[in-house]
Formats: sequence, structure tokens, C-alpha cells
Amino acid sequence: MADSDNRIVIVQTTVDDESKAYELARGAVEARLSAGAHVDARMTAFYWWEGAVQHEREYRVSFKTAEDRVEQLREWVHAQHPYEVPQWIVLPVTGTTEAYLAWAQTETRGGA
Repeated sequence: MADSDNRIVIVQTTVDDESKAYELARGAVEARLSAGAHVDARMTAFYWWEGAVQHEREYRVSFKTAEDRVEQLREWVHAQHPYEVPQWIVLPVTGTTEAYLAWAQTETRGGA
């Protein structure tokens, strides 16, 4: 896994609407921008916004994608996302099996 064409990453965002979380997860997979996506159970987030600490019930969406697809995924998610400033976190994946890596690579390239 020496170059970015041979790595996968986990990309995360959050949204406060369960239906929108499902829409983002399914849409990214259908668009072949993500090999798979998880919508985590509802959680409470605390954060600074407009000079005050806010809190919101949110859903985390985690996308499994090829590293060279991250920018296309970001553009797509941000175009669909209801937040003014969406969370966007890219986490490296280490220690994955060759079979899982091959699956993720295939599914983010149209299944070819």
C-alpha cells in the first residue's frame, strides 16, 4: 500500500436528521464515491457556533472510500449537506486485508 491509489480511508460527517443521514450514506454508495457507509446511532454533539456552546442530536455518517476518491466525495457530500459548515474528517485506515482493500477499490471504481 505504497501510494494513494492503493489506500482506503474513512471519511466522517454528521447531520441532525436521520433521513438525511440515510440519504447521504446511500447516495454516496450509489454514486460509487464510497464502497460502503455506516450511519451511527443518534448521539449528542457539543460544539462552538456563533460565539456560544451549542448542542444538537446528530447522526454520524462514516464513508469507506479509496483515498483518491476523497475530493469527489467531499464535493458531492457538501453539495447535498444541509449544514453551512459540515463536519469533514478523513481518517487513515491501516492494517486492512488485501481482500477488503480490493473490494473497496473495485466498488469505488464502478464495480469493474
